[in-house]
Amino acid sequence: MFNSNTLMRLFDFLHSSPMPWHAVKQMTERLDAAGFKPLDEVEAWSLVPGGRYYTVRNGSSLIAFQLPQCTLESLRMIGAHTDSPGLRLKPRPTITSRSWLQLGIEVYGGALLAPWFDRDLGLAGRVHVRKADGTIEGLLINVDRPVAIIPSLAIHLDREVNQGKALNAQTQMAPILWQMPEQMQAESEHHDIDTLLKRWIKEQHNIDQISILDFELGFYDVQPPSQLGIEGELIASARLDNLLSCFCGLEALLQSDGTQGVLFVANDHEEVGSASASGAHGTMLADVLHRLNDAVGVGGEEGRVRLIQRSRMISCDNAHGLHPNFADKHDAAHGPKLNAGPVIKVNANQRYATNSATAAMFRDICHTQGVPVQTFVTRADMGCGSTIGPITASEIGVPTIDVGLPQWAMHSIRETAGAHDPDHLIHVLSAFCNRAVLD
Repeated sequence: MFNSNTLMRLFDFLHSSPMPWHAVKQMTERLDAAGFKPLDEVEAWSLVPGGRYYTVRNGSSLIAFQLPQCTLESLRMIGAHTDSPGLRLKPRPTITSRSWLQLGIEVYGGALLAPWFDRDLGLAGRVHVRKADGTIEGLLINVDRPVAIIPSLAIHLDREVNQGKALNAQTQMAPILWQMPEQMQAESEHHDIDTLLKRWIKEQHNIDQISILDFELGFYDVQPPSQLGIEGELIASARLDNLLSCFCGLEALLQSDGTQGVLFVANDHEEVGSASASGAHGTMLADVLHRLNDAVGVGGEEGRVRLIQRSRMISCDNAHGLHPNFADKHDAAHGPKLNAGPVIKVNANQRYATNSATAAMFRDICHTQGVPVQTFVTRADMGCGSTIGPITASEIGVPTIDVGLPQWAMHSIRETAGAHDPDHLIHVLSAFCNRAVLD
């Protein structure tokens, strides 16, 4: 049976993490409570054997690690990503049309657009402000109530809408927030985005007398996660891809016995290619590995290479579960089932980093823990997505496997997964964290 306590923690994490910055904040709070020490990348690090630490870059990427009591010779690495496809605000988003206030958006990542219509939308992200004393501060905001909607056009006005018509994000998807009073329609200062942000910052942080300098904001569905199915065998939520993997990776780290070197990395910007300072193409993981090796490893460039080659990375990013309405979209022998365990993801063209050696290690862990394991490969006549796995493997050189939990509706505003599977993956990852021999 599924673990109700696990699902409660998962749902709380998902509901409290509308954007990557919020997800990292939630994870750091759990790390703080577990005794991990925060490290600032701009400061000198003093690391000791047996220590537990974490560092954050750009507020949206996190690396947490525990060190063994002896010299660091290898690491059990778990990777995931904090971002999800969605609708982000443009820098100057204010639009007025026929007395309605709207906010212009651009699509972040490969989002399924149709499910965004007719949803109760909140707004969340990061805002940088100048305070009355002249200091600059970045603030998280989360307007977790319905403040906007993207209404569909009635079928009576577009009889061909169910025939697969394309959606135009520029002209058809600006969320609607406010029916402005007639006397305000010609007064832009009353409906400027800065005015709204100041109101929400006052509500959430009790700060006024500020200037808005810049922001990174996005809309999200305020419907909370749910458990469904006759036997409660399914979970549905926004951002399962890939906050579900972040949750499982963090749970495994926190549940590990502390005997081995373990590192958990959650990068931002995977959904747009990872090419950023806080993405998998950036230097964050490499920088941390250098500092670990110099502080508690053998030291030197040769020591760093030996550390990496003795280590293993499990890259966790959800997999495409077999959809009962679209079974022909899967290879007949590779259709992962929900609630049937984690999925090893394979691609001959290295869109996934799995090889037979890393897959053998993962299968052996599953076998020893009594956890079922599945395999996914795309149809030969279809393209294949990718993950942080191949990027990390090529940037760092660490032997890597790509795995994930099966789900439906990947990149939708609301996704579905199996209620039993989070415990399956946490169990395997925890065993990986405690494994003495990685070959």
